[in-house]
Amino acid sequence: MTGEQLIPASQQDTWKALNDPDVLKACVPGCESITRVHDNEYQVQMTARVGPVSAKFRGRMSLSDIKPPQSYSLAFEGQGGAAGFAKGAAQVKLEPKGERETRLSYDVKANVGGKLAQIGSRLVDAAAKKVADEFFQNFNKRMSATEDETVVMHAHGAHAPAAVALPEISNTTLVFFAAGALVVFIVALVALFG
Repeated sequence: MTGEQLIPASQQDTWKALNDPDVLKACVPGCESITRVHDNEYQVQMTARVGPVSAKFRGRMSLSDIKPPQSYSLAFEGQGGAAGFAKGAAQVKLEPKGERETRLSYDVKANVGGKLAQIGSRLVDAAAKKVADEFFQNFNKRMSATEDETVVMHAHGAHAPAAVALPEISNTTLVFFAAGALVVFIVALVALFG
């Protein structure tokens, strides 16, 4: 499965949001947790429904070939008990489109087995498309709100307060969270695609 989305935020802001587990958890339908296991490896838990099959999926994803804020590769596998399993890989790329937009493109290759594979590709494809649409709707809405909430204040003769110091975060952590969000999304897609 391949796709593209135009995100209403800069490339850097999009990368940061994709690396924020709270953002990902809020945007991925059914996501219950995203937990770091190692530097570039995460454990994801989510509930997914494909036609008559509903299950809790536990998955692992790992990131590689990380090039902040442009691209990364990820590998994933998930188990849904009797519902089946999913495993695959994805390439994710971010490309700036002006100052306030980013083109996010992805290419996912996945395999599913168990009851998921027995449901039929048409139903699985429809469920995967629904999850992808909901994720991007939630993510784009969140990114639009970030842009809309920017307030510029003009003080007449007043001094602006000093900038608040933010905690240091390593590139590996940022990449992990960005990839984690996409991995959760891709695990959901893999679990839903046949």
